[in-house]
Amino acid sequence: MSAESAISVALVEDDALMRARLEQALRATPLIELACSAATAREITEWLRSNSVHVLLVDLGLPDGSGLDVIRYCRAHSPSTQVMVVTLFGDEHNMLRAFEAGAQGYLLKDGSEAELARHVATLHAGGSPMSPPIARQLLQRLAPAPPSVAGEPATPTHGMLTEREHEILLILSRGYTYAEAARLSGIAVSTVQSHVKNIYNKLNVGSKTEAVFEARQLGLL
Repeated sequence: MSAESAISVALVEDDALMRARLEQALRATPLIELACSAATAREITEWLRSNSVHVLLVDLGLPDGSGLDVIRYCRAHSPSTQVMVVTLFGDEHNMLRAFEAGAQGYLLKDGSEAELARHVATLHAGGSPMSPPIARQLLQRLAPAPPSVAGEPATPTHGMLTEREHEILLILSRGYTYAEAARLSGIAVSTVQSHVKNIYNKLNVGSKTEAVFEARQLGLL
């Protein structure tokens, strides 16, 4: 495919190892032309002031701001650019805010970078690529509520965990260690451990495996 017909892509991802993996996946096919790879919100927004691309890939958790602000900036200054989130955050709150900000796709960092070029092509062609857990959450949100049994209290599925606790549980559910979770969240390991203790107490469990299982049963993951 010629450079003129290639899909130009810009990327913002603060984690150097993850950014390298995404870059490698994008450069593995002549379908993609990687025009910019940034590590911060400021870096990508400054680049977008005088440049435009077909597709922008955005991580939500950036060190100097939210990826949501990057999405809004891109939609305001380059409305023809298609925006896709690539993130660890698979919760409904972040998903809905990303779509409200103007994202047209939402992928989770689950080790399937080999599929990234295909997702970029789908987005560019007018599709809305989503990881299966994200698509399921959208379907569940649109589905009618099941009838309640008289006298039976509804099981709370939202608001049980704080936003930070949910973030930590999501990261740990993907196989990261406490130290890695601390680095990804920008907090101390001891703070991660404190959050995990709170999660265990709230979910009435005694291990990470039990916490992940219970959270999924309650619709929190």
